[in-house]
Amino acid sequence: MIEVKRECILLEKTRLEFENDGVLNPAVYQDGDTIHLFYRAVKEGNFSTIGYCQLDGPTTIRERSNKPILVPEFDYESHGVEDARIVKIDDLYYLTYTAYDGVNAQGALAISTDLVHFEKRGIIVAPVSYVEFVFLLESAPRVKKKYYRNHLFYYQADNIKTKILLWDKNVIFFPRRINNKLYFLHRVRPGIQLVCVEELSELTHEWWRKYYMSLPDHIVMDPKYKHESQYIGGGCPPIETDEGWLLIYHGVERTDKGFVYSACAALLDLEDPSIELARLPYPLLSPERDWELTGTINNVVFPTGTALFGDKLFIYYGAADERIACASLSLKSLIEELLLNSKHHEK
Repeated sequence: MIEVKRECILLEKTRLEFENDGVLNPAVYQDGDTIHLFYRAVKEGNFSTIGYCQLDGPTTIRERSNKPILVPEFDYESHGVEDARIVKIDDLYYLTYTAYDGVNAQGALAISTDLVHFEKRGIIVAPVSYVEFVFLLESAPRVKKKYYRNHLFYYQADNIKTKILLWDKNVIFFPRRINNKLYFLHRVRPGIQLVCVEELSELTHEWWRKYYMSLPDHIVMDPKYKHESQYIGGGCPPIETDEGWLLIYHGVERTDKGFVYSACAALLDLEDPSIELARLPYPLLSPERDWELTGTINNVVFPTGTALFGDKLFIYYGAADERIACASLSLKSLIEELLLNSKHHEK
């Protein structure tokens, strides 16, 4: 088992209007000893923007903005700019987030050269309805039944005409090109899928149609263990190590207390991240403390960013969808534990 230390509750909601109902799920970019946090700030009524906080070292607050850095501007994000992640590829920062219009939730992208000014590039996931998604799956090799189970969500009796687009969230780029190509993870329940393109301009409606017609080829991970039995999704941007890409993701289990969200860990191949090398058979971090057990949504540990100081890996996460907390562990120990649970050891 990995020893994980809970460091602190890092940020909580304030009386400022844009974050008076909760702060959670921060994108994290590390520049030496400086940590940039782009966190989801929620105001009453569940309207989200992206707030900004800068840390000196892993947990010391240096400054915190009194206004959001990214706000809704377009119809597709009219109800919220949510759950950002960020990486730097070459000289460009890629900030992905969930655009929510009150009905549909889809992965979107903003880019920056300075971490101050962001240019929105719009939704980058498939603009398809759930009906079209199911139709395309019928042309694909068989996938698990859970990919078909969501019709009750999309076609609730009081919402059949409006909830039409496929929810595609947790868009997370790898922090460098791999073999000169851009890779990003995304999530259509219940698994985690992988996109690989030379340029984002390739992501047309027709491209996505072909993608879903061969969906099994793009599934990186599906739920496997009890703590992730309901569904899984991307968490933090992948971390490059000598042994592979370290992926800290979230897993969801249905229990008698409702859904429980945990932080989980896996290892993907460096040159072909569609290959899962190892996965922990137990959660890395599950709700245990009061601030994780009780909040806007109970029983939530939702990891979205990391920072590395020496061998110490700091994981930043949303706790009970109301506050931001931080935990730490030994990176070396985590990799060693993952290798003990590799695909090779399963044989």
